[in-house]
Amino acid sequence: MSDLAAAADLDVRLEGHRRELTGYCYRMLGSAFEAEDAVQDTLVRAWRSIDKFEGRASLRSWLYRIATNVCLDMLTAGNKRARPMDLTAATPVAGAQLNSRPEVTWLEPVPDGRVLPTIEDPAEAALARESVRLAFVAALQHLPPKQRAVLILREVLAWKASEVAELLDTTVASVNSALQRARSTLAESDPKESDAADPLDEEQQKLLDRYVAAFEGYDMTALTALLHEDATLSMPPYDLWLRGHDDIVGWMLGVGEVCRGSRLLPTVANGTPAFAHYHPDHEKGGFTPWALMVIETSGGKVSGICSFLDTARWFPLFNLPARLDEEGHPVPVP
Repeated sequence: MSDLAAAADLDVRLEGHRRELTGYCYRMLGSAFEAEDAVQDTLVRAWRSIDKFEGRASLRSWLYRIATNVCLDMLTAGNKRARPMDLTAATPVAGAQLNSRPEVTWLEPVPDGRVLPTIEDPAEAALARESVRLAFVAALQHLPPKQRAVLILREVLAWKASEVAELLDTTVASVNSALQRARSTLAESDPKESDAADPLDEEQQKLLDRYVAAFEGYDMTALTALLHEDATLSMPPYDLWLRGHDDIVGWMLGVGEVCRGSRLLPTVANGTPAFAHYHPDHEKGGFTPWALMVIETSGGKVSGICSFLDTARWFPLFNLPARLDEEGHPVPVP
């Protein structure tokens, strides 16, 4: 094989691991953009040091070793990504104010297609989706970086303790000890389970259809019926979050009244249903981006709504239309 052909073959082999490595780095870092940077760094390092790859481990294992080191280096700054509910108690709607906290490093959403490889086994696919949910990734942020790596490799990716020990240059006993401590910390965080986004069963789809109808019609009676009594609403980068359908509806009829007349387009994020939320543009007509709305459901009702308001970051990442026309249809890019 010529040098050119060998280089092209290596490119293909490395690129074949990009999506799963991005999923791993996202769980480690809590940021879609940092995860992509970490994977790019990983692949560049692998390319530059391929001559040192002795083949004693698989290429995949070697890449995970490099990716882990990249993530650990990135986490040494001590920045821990958070959701609003990780910082403060819920605010009663009567005292709710939108306070931006630029010093906080917020947990970020991620498109499923960038982090979840195609998995044929339904049980394994469900586990993969559960492991990128916002609540689960937020819980991982409470773990020290090496414990985080151990838990992801052992519990999510199903690596053997001996394989993780070799990757981290430590002992099996140390890996088992780290896993036990990580499980204990995660149990205290208690990330509640949520229904998966794909595939949706008939009842889940009906629930989402009713949610869209209630939200777009601004029917607060219908919306209340769809929300769990202790449902949550958060809006990063603001630290405000609300708990309970009464407070959520109270917000919607107060400061949130600006959302009246909005349109929602379905997408998926973090293994759960999501919507691109567009506000009416009263000056130019049509609708403009307002938020990426990530929805969590359980037991036939909506249990959580997280609206990420930095649409300049999220809409391009999710390949969402930059504008809707008066009928709510995407406006083609000129």
